[in-house]
Amino acid sequence: MASKDPHPYLVTARRTLTLEIEGIEALIASLGEPFINAVETMGTASGRVIVSGIGKSGHIGKKIAATLASTGTPANFVHAGEASHGDLGMITKDDVVLALSWSGETAELRDLISYTKRFAIPLVSMTSGSESALAEAADIALLLPKVAEACPNGLQAPTTSTTMQLALGDALATALLERNGFDTNNYKDFHPGGKLGAMLTHVSDIMHSGDELPVTSPDTLMSDALVIMTRKGLGCIGVIDAEGELIGLITDGDLRRHMGADLLSKPVSEIMTADPKVLAPSTLASEALSILNESQITSIFIVDEDKPVGLVHIHDFLRAGVI
Repeated sequence: MASKDPHPYLVTARRTLTLEIEGIEALIASLGEPFINAVETMGTASGRVIVSGIGKSGHIGKKIAATLASTGTPANFVHAGEASHGDLGMITKDDVVLALSWSGETAELRDLISYTKRFAIPLVSMTSGSESALAEAADIALLLPKVAEACPNGLQAPTTSTTMQLALGDALATALLERNGFDTNNYKDFHPGGKLGAMLTHVSDIMHSGDELPVTSPDTLMSDALVIMTRKGLGCIGVIDAEGELIGLITDGDLRRHMGADLLSKPVSEIMTADPKVLAPSTLASEALSILNESQITSIFIVDEDKPVGLVHIHDFLRAGVI
């Protein structure tokens, strides 16, 4: 009979995650005025946020710099070791430096600290050493709670500590994002490629418009409407009134439901579905796709002031990479 005891790997994983959760919770409780000051200092800088560190803190610093840059805060990573060999020239008087070191005594940061003091460049530290050289030199010290690493046997490999660094970097980035009013349009500018860029596309970017639109008037006979539907090839036809406003829609499903010997002789007004679902041109492609899926439809008209300006079909989402 199989043992009911948890597998030792699962025991280790749960212990690790529990310790890291405790670290995050301690970090949440520790946040205060220094965090507010750090966000304001970074947000008002006319230059960039220069993130620096070495070792595991350096790896986390690279990710923080990338997250800042992708969410509207110009940022670069400068390796603490390379800074002393010419890379200090990448840092200008308009920048803010964010230096990461768990102990706060990282020797490689010495020249970087001196450089910020020499040129009056704001220095924000992220360290657990409240009385360390880095914390004391910093204009703003973001102190990380001293909690246990998840690494067993006293090896102290960075685990909980780097999780807190990463989380605090994310907190800075999102606070700056909200402070700067960074929205989905800005986000799309920085993420034009791949699935994410596609999901941030507006329906106006992928819709059919102009002569491609299948539209007709209410008194058109179904025989003529079918010719338009077939020629446009979008599986539906919109019905517009004398003012050009969309008042109805006929789909392949409507044709099947009204199939009969006299179908072709009927006016479209007798077959159409009145007041169909529509979208605004500014609707995100991801939201539009969700509406199509929930409504179990394959196409939808885009209207501006009740007048059809476009139409999107499920295939358009495929071509745009949203699906």
